[in-house]
Amino acid sequence: MSAQFDFDAYFRSKPAILAPMEDVTDAVFRKICRDRGADLCFTEFVNVEGLLRGCKNAAHKIDLEPGDHPTVIQIYGADAERLAEAAEVAERAQPVWIDVNCGCWVPKIARRGAGAGWLRDPDAMVAMAKMLVERVSLPVTVKTRIGYEGEVHAGTGMIVGTASPENPPILELARRLEDVGVRALTLHCRTARMGHSGQADWSWARRVREVVSMPVLVNGDVKSADDAERAMRETGCEGVMIGRHAIDHPWIFREVRARLDRGETVAPPTIVERFATCREHLAAMVAERGEARAVRAMRRYYPGYLHGVHGGAVARRELNTTDTVEGVLALFERLEARARLESPAAAA
Repeated sequence: MSAQFDFDAYFRSKPAILAPMEDVTDAVFRKICRDRGADLCFTEFVNVEGLLRGCKNAAHKIDLEPGDHPTVIQIYGADAERLAEAAEVAERAQPVWIDVNCGCWVPKIARRGAGAGWLRDPDAMVAMAKMLVERVSLPVTVKTRIGYEGEVHAGTGMIVGTASPENPPILELARRLEDVGVRALTLHCRTARMGHSGQADWSWARRVREVVSMPVLVNGDVKSADDAERAMRETGCEGVMIGRHAIDHPWIFREVRARLDRGETVAPPTIVERFATCREHLAAMVAERGEARAVRAMRRYYPGYLHGVHGGAVARRELNTTDTVEGVLALFERLEARARLESPAAAA
């Protein structure tokens, strides 16, 4: 599959990509999003040590079925050689490219030198990227943040709490990554210190895009088709990567595609469509994980599927204590029947 993928042409299509999210972007959720307009999906991030030691969970994450394309495998780790070895293993699974996570801010990851921890040593990060580029034939990309320390000052775009608030290392780092062969960069427009707090400052994506020739994807606070359109317009970047909002609203991808391709605004999903998608998701999860694990795992998705449904808040509390598929589906039937009675037009 990877041999048929035209990397450069793909980025001319203004892609809307599903971001890598641990315990979220498994094969089931990738299909949910792909069927609703996601141009390309990332796997969950894969721990290189687990992959190289033959860990069943890590191996499962890179096991791409024939219909699960185009998909990118993202790997993370703190050692360049181990990352390179893992990239070689991942390449055999035939993703369309390999991505290195240099942006995860979670302390247990970053403090050990993986994820955003690489931002504390740009020289090592560049050397690591160069090693991966030399070891695999697939394109290598990097997902990172605008810096490690500090926070973005709203209004000025400066990174407060760093030695160089107006010119953080990300600009030079992006140039150097391109020089060693990295083919594209995804920029989450917050610092690692910010985590998910505050507001993503897309102006940094524009600044990075101005100093490199490789494609740049905007990531952070893309919550709607309006956001995607504005992010593309303000930054000049090639596409957007959507993460947390896709969990609550996987239909965002078809909405973004309609806006970017045709300038259209599509109607939001009806209540009937929400329940149908949730049932589809649940059934696929049961087939993948078994009933008990699937029912528990689905709890993270219910707030999105039940958004706007009368009684949804109460139902979510009940769903969080329901341990069987039969119980979940019975509750769905009651909620959907009530929605049809109270608002036939909205439910249609």
